[in-house]
Amino acid sequence: MVHKCYISFKTEDVGYKEEIQNMSDIDIIDKSLNDPIGSDDVDYIMRKIREDYLADSTVTLFLIGNFSDENRGEYEQKFIKKEMQASLYNGENNTRNGILGIVLPMMYDDIYKGEEICSVCGKKHRIVKINDSTVIKEFSYNYHFPTTKCSWSFDDKYCVLVKWDDFINTPNVYIDMAFDKRDEPIADKIKVYPK
Repeated sequence: MVHKCYISFKTEDVGYKEEIQNMSDIDIIDKSLNDPIGSDDVDYIMRKIREDYLADSTVTLFLIGNFSDENRGEYEQKFIKKEMQASLYNGENNTRNGILGIVLPMMYDDIYKGEEICSVCGKKHRIVKINDSTVIKEFSYNYHFPTTKCSWSFDDKYCVLVKWDDFINTPNVYIDMAFDKRDEPIADKIKVYPK
């Protein structure tokens, strides 16, 4: 199934965005911003992005690289934070997007930490470090919703996460997974502006 996808990325990762746009076996209608909007007014820029690019998209591909973390501050992350907020918002003239976080190769070791035996249940869990030091809060909160359980299953997460190498092998599988999350019960827990 073809999906209208918006690619959210930091300028430093533009090469990965272009690689996605040039893939021949990906079923998307690219709704991405390719040229800067000629203005210094952040509110105007975001309104144009929402109206012209995000409004009719259904999946946001969030490229997670060295410069995608919350700790860089509000000013540095203003565009990707606002793009993610607009993607998560479900309201008049805007339907919520599925969110696919694509972990770029330079971030594998920072995010994928192997496995550990859980002190609560005694089972082995994969450790995935999605927090303010790796991604913006709009992604981390909706990936790891607060819970009393000792781990999160796929059904406990709204955002879908994939390594770049896996994504480029079967991009449509992961885009479909993110799209399908829009209609799952977990979508009711989304926070557009997490604290």
